[in-house]
Amino acid sequence: MIKHLRYLPPEDLGIVPNLEADFIRNSASLPEAQKLSELTAAKGSPSKGIFRFCEGSFFTFHYKDEQTRTVCLKRVIFRSNSIFGRGTTVVQVECACRHCLPNQCNWQGKKLWAFVDRCKELAQGEHAWVLNHLPNIYCSFDIPFRDGLPQDNFKKEFEDGDEMRVVRGSIQEELKPLSSLKTAKEYSQVFCDIIQCQHWVWKCAQIFHRDVSKGNFMVREKDGKKYGVLNDWDLAIWLNNERDEPTSFIRTGTRPYMAHEQQSVHWKGPHRYRHDLESIFYVMLLFVCLYSDPNEKVPHLEIKESRYEEWHWRDDEFLHDKKISVIYAAPFRPPVTPFFIGFRLWLTELQNRLRRGFSFLGDSRVEAAMQEASQSNTDGDSQSDNLPPFDMETLGGHFSYERVGMIMHKFNKEQLITHGLEWQEILEPL
Repeated sequence: MIKHLRYLPPEDLGIVPNLEADFIRNSASLPEAQKLSELTAAKGSPSKGIFRFCEGSFFTFHYKDEQTRTVCLKRVIFRSNSIFGRGTTVVQVECACRHCLPNQCNWQGKKLWAFVDRCKELAQGEHAWVLNHLPNIYCSFDIPFRDGLPQDNFKKEFEDGDEMRVVRGSIQEELKPLSSLKTAKEYSQVFCDIIQCQHWVWKCAQIFHRDVSKGNFMVREKDGKKYGVLNDWDLAIWLNNERDEPTSFIRTGTRPYMAHEQQSVHWKGPHRYRHDLESIFYVMLLFVCLYSDPNEKVPHLEIKESRYEEWHWRDDEFLHDKKISVIYAAPFRPPVTPFFIGFRLWLTELQNRLRRGFSFLGDSRVEAAMQEASQSNTDGDSQSDNLPPFDMETLGGHFSYERVGMIMHKFNKEQLITHGLEWQEILEPL
């Protein structure tokens, strides 16, 4: 079932709880909406939660107290290969509220979540560069499930022991998808921008993003320049609260791009910074191996298993094993398409850092277990705590932001734009 979602036409957005299609044909159901011509032109039949979003249809939602907003849906910019509500869907919209003047919307920059607010509070002085790489959110809202649906029954069964799925929407400044870029050099700069933004948010704002995926890599065009933007912060959490959250709050993300440890049946957390860093590696790997140019995917019949196409619909067990194979491959030869051939050096060096890090992690665990067993056989006291500590956050220093920065500050031997004192400190010895 999940696999076949790949073949839905792009205008099919999926399942939206509590959404009735009757408003398409009956403008009276939208008292706050303008009497636009699209209302009478749109077609559709009522449904109970399953609805085809078509260009020209309308959607009304609560956004502040009892107030409502209405938007007119335009074209689909991006839809991820996943169940609706699990992956990101981006749709262009226009305000259709009756109280707004033509071409003038009175949304005054209301932001999504305290996470983005906090980042923008800190983005002053030498940190102001990060504002070009964060989304400008005007409004956000959740779409609740009706009583009596399976979601409600699960909540009653698990009580507070599990995190219920929620369909969440936001209205924000229009950004461009990755496919809007024209050259491999532009892609390299966008990836470099996002690495820097993701690290700044972790170090300065103390926030985990936790949903690094291709759909959340966007592009801002400003003053003739293009900036990589890390989008979709609705799964973010504060670092100092992360270890107090239940497991379902920790094991999160978009499956093809999740860190492989998170997809193990034995993994119980915690979420670490390097997990988001590993996710960026998978975003890059799948994109440059599956696309022959920015807008053209490698034809289906030409895609072999090594091109990672099936990562988009397979389960966690499959993905865990495949990612292990990628990490420990020696040599690692990613099937990068000719357009993106410059990314091969980045990918091989990043994979080498991951492989070395996890190899050292495995060795340290074996050594600790052997020493503990030896001590327990002699005097009954474990001495494993006397071993030099292995840095789990960076895999013993092998897969850290500094290591990644040294790899990604150049593309095809050409220097990329870097921001802030953090990068200058990394690159100073080079």
